[in-house]
Amino acid sequence: MIRNLSPVSQRTWTRCRNLGRLYQLGKTLVNPCQHNELDDLKREVVALKKQLEQAQRMTALGELVSTTTHEFNNVLMTILNYAKMGLRHEDKITRDKAFNKIYTAGQRAAKITNSVLGMARNRSDQFEQTSLAKILDESMVLLEREMQKYRISLEMEIEEGLPEVAVIGNQIQQVLMNLLINARQAMPDGGRLIIRLKKNLENRSVDLSVRDFGPGISADTIRRIFDPYFTTKSGPDESGKGGTGIGLSTCKNIIEAHGGKIRVESSVGKGTCFTLLIPIERPQPISTLPANATLLHNPTLLHNPTSTPAQQSSNFGHPPASSWPTHQPSAPLAMSTKEA
Repeated sequence: MIRNLSPVSQRTWTRCRNLGRLYQLGKTLVNPCQHNELDDLKREVVALKKQLEQAQRMTALGELVSTTTHEFNNVLMTILNYAKMGLRHEDKITRDKAFNKIYTAGQRAAKITNSVLGMARNRSDQFEQTSLAKILDESMVLLEREMQKYRISLEMEIEEGLPEVAVIGNQIQQVLMNLLINARQAMPDGGRLIIRLKKNLENRSVDLSVRDFGPGISADTIRRIFDPYFTTKSGPDESGKGGTGIGLSTCKNIIEAHGGKIRVESSVGKGTCFTLLIPIERPQPISTLPANATLLHNPTLLHNPTSTPAQQSSNFGHPPASSWPTHQPSAPLAMSTKEA
């Protein structure tokens, strides 16, 4: 059963899925005179998929508005409280302290505004040369207080001289925000979050990795994490985020549309690392593949859902999982990797 979706989104997904199955079945059963009906059915499937994508974008926008509103509310409360303190006390020391706090809060509000404006500028649906470092900075401004609230220690490693990449900025930001929120939710008691941004000369890409030190993902689960509406969460957390199962599926679709790859490495008890490989140059249009195949940036590679974790395992240029810190030193290492 699909959880935490609006009735409209749930009906749209169910109808789209059923029509898609009917279309595939019909191609093998009907005679040529019925092809017009099948074409109509195919067009309806495409239209419904577009509606579903729009619903997913609205979900991401709603979470962004919620985060931004919460951040502004924190700033306003700081300004109001210190303004009241300054009015109540006439001594210079107390008033100077109040003015300094108000000034700092005002600077924080300006950073939030600039980040929101940056996101607004990224609303284009066209590929444009974009700085991933800037997108990362704008995203962290909005999530900084949330990370502090949940006792997440951030470590950022950004390589100097990174080239701009040809992307649709708002879509990449949607992927990044989703991965950061997932990483935070994986560590409800706090922990380390490492974000790396570096060039990949071999693949002609810029790689962005988000690594948490949460409980990790089992081999059985990691095979399904990119399936639409698959989720291990019981619902949104107290911040109202997550639990629908559309996040990682949408991330996969976005990165593939950019001609890139998304990889996940996980070790139970030690943590999970998601890596985005985003091409520096704009990708060429990708031809349609069979429904059961997933095209990667390297067209000679097809994800095989029947392969074992050992066959899928790789470090992808990161330190081996055996070197990751663990909360359970005696726990055996069981590395699982999936690439989409």
